[in-house]
Amino acid sequence: MTTAAETASPGPEGVTPEADDRDLLVDARGVKVHFPIKRGVIFDKTVGYVYAVDGVDLQIRRGETYGLVGESGCGKSTLGKAILNLEPPTDGTVLVDGTDISSLRGTELRKRRKDFQMVFQDPMSSLDPRQSVESLLVEGMKAHGLATDDAATAKRLRELLAAVGLPAAALKKYPHEFSGGQRQRIGIARALAVEPKLIVADEPVSALDVSVQAQVINLLEQLQDEFDLTYLVVAHDLAVVRHISDRIGVMYLGGLVEEATADDLYATPLHPYTRALLSAVPVPDPAAEDAREQILLVGDLPSPSRPPAGCRFHTRCPWRQETRCDDERPQLRVVEVDGVPASHRVACHFAEEIARGEIQRHEVTATATVQDWRGSDDGDAIGPASVAEAQIHPTGNQAGPAGF
Repeated sequence: MTTAAETASPGPEGVTPEADDRDLLVDARGVKVHFPIKRGVIFDKTVGYVYAVDGVDLQIRRGETYGLVGESGCGKSTLGKAILNLEPPTDGTVLVDGTDISSLRGTELRKRRKDFQMVFQDPMSSLDPRQSVESLLVEGMKAHGLATDDAATAKRLRELLAAVGLPAAALKKYPHEFSGGQRQRIGIARALAVEPKLIVADEPVSALDVSVQAQVINLLEQLQDEFDLTYLVVAHDLAVVRHISDRIGVMYLGGLVEEATADDLYATPLHPYTRALLSAVPVPDPAAEDAREQILLVGDLPSPSRPPAGCRFHTRCPWRQETRCDDERPQLRVVEVDGVPASHRVACHFAEEIARGEIQRHEVTATATVQDWRGSDDGDAIGPASVAEAQIHPTGNQAGPAGF
């Protein structure tokens, strides 16, 4: 993990002056991923969209670990896939090492996939059960012209397994012969096989036992130092994200609501949603647990097909105000709060007033929402009702499960 640039003041876009074009590996601007909702049986008519990701700016420096957190359905996994063009963005640009990945298709995209790989949440479903470990690892190497010499390839495969803590004998085995933690190690080795610069890890330890989670997280840190990797870690486990990340972005309903270094975010959460998330993390000290702030959010995450106007969190926010919150969407900005560095950005109109205690919490009443398909005369709509459902049938995916 990097720490050199964490204390520097960011520029206009929240990136430190040191993070010039040479230091910036990922530069995503205005990224949107909208899944169409269609109506009709014979002739499909688009009657709406699922706004999975809706205008996200994200920069990741070389050698950095960026953690992306949020509750299920907020669009964090979709954003990770959009950065790799596994889910082509509807709008916006994604520069990876200076190349606009979002505009590439076909052969050009496949060639560039050598520079960015993905570690999936479920290692069993992402590994072909009919292929041996050797076949799984060498597949990507052959696709990118890295397996031209048999002796060198065999040596490389043994080195990959040694790097992730598996014996060379594992090359002849199949995925079902391994435990969940070992399968995830194989998935990591497959990502490393093509010598990438960026790895997007989508919930890399959520399907593993707690004891195995620590092993995999420590392995990722070790490999980052050894191979000079850059990580985007998507997770909902706040303890895992804090341990591994240099900077953290908090997502809510398709947008970033707060971004800061890991220490700053946990020490001084400024957005009401972030404060609610952190208050839900248990503390192993009964006295401290009873004394700390408890924020219980009312209601469920609104539908991404009909996000609220204005601030998207205002329907559940205990600090909601009658002005601006309902009709003006806040932008991610640097706030003027004592002791908060300029690298800490928040998308909240009243972040300063809340931090100073000038605005007090109030009770929030849950309200039911009714889905109204605009442009539909009979309500017979077919299409994704959520981000998760929309991802079951991706459009324009140029890569297989391994992301080659």
